[in-house]
Parts: sequence; structure tokens; C-alpha cells
Amino acid sequence: MAKAVGIDLGTTNSVISIMEGGESVVLVNSEGNRTTPSVVGFKDDQRLVGQVAKRQAVLNPKGTIFEAKRFIGRTWEEVQHEAERAPYEVVKGDDGGVRFVVEGEKYTPEAISAMVMRKMVNDASEQLGQKITKAVITVPAYFNNAQREATQNAGKIAGLEVLRIVNEPTAAALAYGLDKKGSETVLVFDLGGGTFDVSILEVGDGVFEVRSTSGDTHLGGSDFDYAVVNWLADEFKAEYNVDLRKDKQALQRLIEASEKAKVELSGLPETTISLPFIAMDPASNAPLYLEKKLTRSKFEDLIAKLLARVRGPVEQALKDAKLGKDQIDEILLVGGSTRVPAVKRLVKELLGKEPNQTVNPDEVVALGAAIQAGVLTGEVDDIVLLDVTPLSLGVETKGGVFTKLIERNTTVPVRKTETFTTADHNQTGVEVHVLQGERSMALDNKSLGRFKLEGLPPMPAGAPQIEITYDIDANGVLNVSAKEKSTGKAASITIQNTTTLADEEVDSMVKDAERHAEEDRVRRESAEARNQLDSLRLQAAKAIADAEQATDEQKQPLQQAIDEASSALDANAPKAELEAKTQSLAQALQAFMQATTASQATEAEQPRPDPTEAADDDVIDADFKPSDS
Repeated sequence: MAKAVGIDLGTTNSVISIMEGGESVVLVNSEGNRTTPSVVGFKDDQRLVGQVAKRQAVLNPKGTIFEAKRFIGRTWEEVQHEAERAPYEVVKGDDGGVRFVVEGEKYTPEAISAMVMRKMVNDASEQLGQKITKAVITVPAYFNNAQREATQNAGKIAGLEVLRIVNEPTAAALAYGLDKKGSETVLVFDLGGGTFDVSILEVGDGVFEVRSTSGDTHLGGSDFDYAVVNWLADEFKAEYNVDLRKDKQALQRLIEASEKAKVELSGLPETTISLPFIAMDPASNAPLYLEKKLTRSKFEDLIAKLLARVRGPVEQALKDAKLGKDQIDEILLVGGSTRVPAVKRLVKELLGKEPNQTVNPDEVVALGAAIQAGVLTGEVDDIVLLDVTPLSLGVETKGGVFTKLIERNTTVPVRKTETFTTADHNQTGVEVHVLQGERSMALDNKSLGRFKLEGLPPMPAGAPQIEITYDIDANGVLNVSAKEKSTGKAASITIQNTTTLADEEVDSMVKDAERHAEEDRVRRESAEARNQLDSLRLQAAKAIADAEQATDEQKQPLQQAIDEASSALDANAPKAELEAKTQSLAQALQAFMQATTASQATEAEQPRPDPTEAADDDVIDADFKPSDS
């Protein structure tokens, strides 16, 4: 089988590696560098990629695209803030996604990412003397389905067969733990240019099992850069009344100078940012200069609020893995932003030990991707990689309840099936609403898609047995299917090109679940009490309709209980009242059935669902109306 490469497609820099002689090695690009800037420039009908594109960015800010990874697989609403601060033009596409505009031409984030990968693969092919066509590509652990699929598409656009999408922290642990014979619990702290992930894994003896993962898809080294950019711009505006952020060329110079200062402050206590001829004085038309001294302590003050955001995901990952910080054997720092001294100090403060700095934070993810590529092509044996899904997946059931089928941090690939029933009599179809999140009620979670299962024969409420199956493959792509057991009617959906999770939603879902746990419990229990009463009310009404020989005297107590149940449901009565009405109605229905046993004997062959059992069933499609009632 032909060789396959591992690609770490980064926000600021990308790396490509391959297995050679049983070890993963980084391949240099045509410039002789081990990392390639994730930058694409368009100038004079030329397309420039990598270092050469980055070098001309100041003179060509509108034609130079960088940080495309922050936009990939996302809707315009989710990335509008990033779009507004970029020196190049970003617009909303017709599909609600993002487009970069250069000289009237529009480019998708996938297309820009593909150009970066194509450059790396072409350089690798030339170096190896053979054409590279297969790759494993890494993504942040908290990338959702749309972002993963968009990354896959970028690989396809680059002319690659994407063998697997692998989470970046998992790939890093794979590279670190390849030669580990014993078992270790490893926490991977991955702070890159655009995203932050933390994952906890059990590593050793060829098995890499992810215990938990958490993160922040809106936090990275570029946010540190923009903190400095805004400080410089604010200081300059206060002194000269000129906002450098409104000048695209000046903004690009600020971005590059801020990134350089950040890097220098990792080794020096202070640095000077000097930008001559940065603007013109509007009054005198004389050139203006920017020169500011930035100390490490001032830089750390500027990024303090950003750094504070890493604490929550670390604590959440430990909680989900059911581990204390003293049970972590090794801490791996991944991503160039972990070189910032304040980041290292914070990691030590959070976890109580020094992080392992034997791995290269820029290269370890790509090295792990190459190992996984070797596994998939048969070049590497005796390695098992067990990853997890970062958020829970489920279906909306009656009353707007979110019923989970797959809990977050479940090992993938995974397949889970549960049986549901219908809400109304003679219901000939149901709508399956697929959701992602951690809250108890459907409206508080993220909708991934809907599909209908139609053509069901008219049956009493609670009679159909509808199997809902959720299937997540090794790439994290979700397939959902529904099948009615007695008829064999089936329908399915592959969750793709969905509205993606907004940045703030992704970060806050688990936190919201904790904060609103008590509120959610009350709402869920109320919804379940309502469902139970409504289901019992429908069966009681059917019992009266079917009892043709029953007298008005026999029907009256049950009808009164039905009317009282309907009034409680219409009035959105509290849980306690709903439960009391359910008990009264159940007693009235039991008395009615006992009183009419003789007259109903001839109808014994007509199946009637047990009212107690049906009342406890989950029902899907809360708002779907029967076509033939």
C-alpha cells in the first residue's frame, strides 16, 4: 500500500509528517522549514502559499488570507467578530457560510485550507520521490460535525484521500506514548493559534484510550496577538487621534508586530515594538511613528482574561474522567502558544506539577497523525486508538424533553439503539429531531437536523415500536435512522452541512448544564408528569369510545376524570397537580374497565395497551398531528 502522511492543519502554521523506518518524522517544505505558515496570498495573478505569502502580507493585506481554520465549517453569525477584525474582506455566503473576497473572487475556508495542504503535499512528494495521495488530518477535539466534514472536504479539494480525521490531543498522545510500555494517565493541554483543547488519555502497551475531552473553540494564540493589537491601537489613538485598525495595511503591521512581540517575550523580560511611518497626521500630514515598550508583566496583564478561560475546560475534563489532579502522571503541552511563560505557570498551578517539555509542541500532533496513517496503511502494528465524542447526542421526545442516546465522552465509533412510540392515535408519521448538547430540554440544545418516518398504518397511541439508532463512525460523523418494528418502515439521515455550534454555545453547554441542573430537573420531571397524564387521558377516552355496551352511569366518573385531566393540561398545572390527576384518572379507568368487563368480553381479541406501561413510554414527535384522527 502507498505511503500516507499525517497533516496537522493549524490556524497559524501547519506541519506534515510520515513514517520512515518505523518512526514518524517531519518533512521539510521547499523553503527548508519544518513548519509552513497557513497563509495564502493572491498578487498579480499569482497564488502564493506559506512563508512567501506571509512575507508580502503587509504590502498586500487585502489579498492575503490567514487563520482560515477559524472560519472552516462555521456560519457567518458564529464568526462575525473574527471577520470584522481581519484586514482582508470576509463576507456572508449564499449558504450562510463564510467567503473570503480577493479582487472580486470569492474563496471558501475549505479552498484556502486546501491550498495550504496542497503546497505541503507537493513539497513532500518531491522530497520523497513519490506522489502522496493519502493522509490523516488532525482537528481540534471540540470541532463539531460540520467543522470535521469541512476539513475532510478541504483534504479532498487538495486531491487527497482522507483516511481519518483525528483529534489533535489524541494525535499528540499517540506520538508521545508510542514507546511507552507501562500504563500512564496523560493530560494533553493543547493551546494552538486558534483553539484550545484538553484531553485525558490512558496510554501504554499500544492502547490509547481517551477518558475525556473539553475545550474552547474560540481561544488561541491569535487572541493573544489581538490583545496586543488593541492595546497598541488604543494607545496610538489616545496620543494621535488616529485609529490604526481602520487602515488595513497598518492593521496588518500591528498584527505581525504583536505576534513577534509575543514570541520575544517568551524569552525576554521586555521588548520594544517599533513601527515607523505607520500613519499620517491628519492635521499636518506628517508621518507618525509607533514605538512602545512592552514588558512581559504588561503582556500577561493584557491576556489575563483570556488565560482565565483555560481553567474551566481543565476542571471539566478531570471531572468527566473522574480523576483528581494528583492522578495525572504526565502533562503534555501542545501548540505554539504553550511556550508563553504565563501558560506554563497556569498549567502548573492548575495541576500541581511541571508539564513534560520533552515533546516539540509545534510538531507532536503531525507526528501522531503520521503514526495513525501508518496504522491505517498497515505500516504500524499493535496500536489501538479509542477516541470519544465531545458532546451528548439524542432526540427530542414529547414535552420538549431532550432524551440522550449517546452521552458525551463516549468512545467512538459507537452505535446505540432505543425504542420509542407515538404520541397520538392513528399517527401515520413521526418527525425525528436530532440534537447535540448537555441540557435536559430540547430548546436549550443545538439542533443538528430533522427527518420524517412516514407511511405508518393507523394504530393506537403507544402501539408503534419505533427504533431510533445513532451511529457515529471513527471520524465522528453521525448517522441516525428510524425503523418501525411491525411494518419495517424506515428512514435515516446523515448529519452533514448542518448549522454548526456557535463558539459561545460550544464553550458553555457543559457549564450551563451544571449551572441549570436543578432547573432542568424540575422542568424535565414536569414534562414527564404531563406526558404521563396526557397518554393516560387518550387511552381513557379510547376506552369509553370502545365500550359500546357501557351505560352513561358507568361512563360518567371516567369522563369527569378525563375532563379534569384535560383542564390541568390546558392550564399547564404544576407537577404535583398533574401527578394527582394521573392517579385519579388511573383509578377511574381501572374501575370503569372492571365494571364493563362482561360487556367488553367479545372485544377481548382487540389489543389494548396497558395504561400504566404506555404512560411511562417516551414518545417522539410532540407536535406532529395525525393525518387521520
